[in-house]
Amino acid sequence: MAARGDRGRGGVAMAVPPADEAPGVSIVLPVYNEAGNIEPVLRGIERAVRTTHEVIVVYDFDEDTTLPVVRRLALPKVRLERNTLGRGVLNAMRTGIRAARGKLVLISMADGSDEPEVIDRMVALADNGADVVAASRYMRGGRQIGGPPLKALLSRLAGLSLHHLARLPIHDATSNFRLYRRSFLDEVEIESEAGFELALELTVKAHRRGLKIAEVPTVWRDRTSGTSRFQLRRWLPHYVRWYVRAFGRG
Repeated sequence: MAARGDRGRGGVAMAVPPADEAPGVSIVLPVYNEAGNIEPVLRGIERAVRTTHEVIVVYDFDEDTTLPVVRRLALPKVRLERNTLGRGVLNAMRTGIRAARGKLVLISMADGSDEPEVIDRMVALADNGADVVAASRYMRGGRQIGGPPLKALLSRLAGLSLHHLARLPIHDATSNFRLYRRSFLDEVEIESEAGFELALELTVKAHRRGLKIAEVPTVWRDRTSGTSRFQLRRWLPHYVRWYVRAFGRG
């Protein structure tokens, strides 16, 4: 679905590439007051990603501190997209997916926790037939640095139990640093209701459809600036729903 470019305070629209210049991968970054993180994140993507790409920075409200930084940088592959589906990271991700032009869509966080250096490897796996590619903290070569211990423990237990018991072909089921084939996103119904459950939902649905799922190792680092919006107690029941469905129960 095409989306208009964001207009800055001066009324100048940020460029949206024509359909015949669609990028190989659309990188969606949901943001919430990431003024301290967004420049190094965008510079890291610019430096590391060789695949033709666009970066869609999705925001909820005009006062978001991220916006002035993005406008000042005026990077040619980066555009702003306002979330009009309702505030929150889930709807920001859905807005970014809707606005994406690439044949592949990658979700990443704007807090500096994800490694842009692995994006080209994720794209290569998709080019070789994978419909979903996860950047995995829990496979050989991956790891997590920092973050709340309870959240890390539950995430690791979920990922490894789904891999070994439900036969999910990846080790990290809960990270949203994930790449999807556009055709899969176009045909699947998104039922997620809150927070970051989207990656688990889409991966479970791809697995139950018999689609090819792959993974690459990544090092995840906890944010050093800004405030996380992750709400474990509130969102845990939503994760549990998809965890159970991964075993074919519901």
